[in-house]
Amino acid sequence: MKRLLKKLRSNILVMLTHTIALPILKIVRRKKKFPYSMEQLSALPFETVGNELWQQLNAENLRLLPYYERHDIKHVVLDYPFTDEGEVSLQFFMLANGRVSFPVLATVIYGLVTMPEYYSSFRKAYQRGKEAKNLSSLDWFAIMQQPLAEVRCQFSLAK
Repeated sequence: MKRLLKKLRSNILVMLTHTIALPILKIVRRKKKFPYSMEQLSALPFETVGNELWQQLNAENLRLLPYYERHDIKHVVLDYPFTDEGEVSLQFFMLANGRVSFPVLATVIYGLVTMPEYYSSFRKAYQRGKEAKNLSSLDWFAIMQQPLAEVRCQFSLAK
């Protein structure tokens, strides 16, 4: 029963982000073209942000979604896995780092209501977001060829 509830919770989170949020983002967000294909990301030097993005997406059997590329880069740079816990932790980090938006707040509230077993992870992510340098001016697409470790160090993102 517990496994069924976790699966349902996960499906609802995916529906909220991919079925509801993605179409809204396509309407309200001006699209900045992501300059890389999966093949180009795979060809970037090992340990760069772009190559690590490719490795993690590939390992999870995921693909780049238009309008979500920045979000996927955040998962890699901030070191939150592509899981339910990782998704909500990422949003707690972003909230603490000053990103207050409907998707961030909705995900945080959803996590608080449905994922009590991850509260300690959420708390750590929030604290980490407070301690990190502000990411609001970071050009996520411009860091693809930079070493991941250097980007994390530059913004005080060590775990």
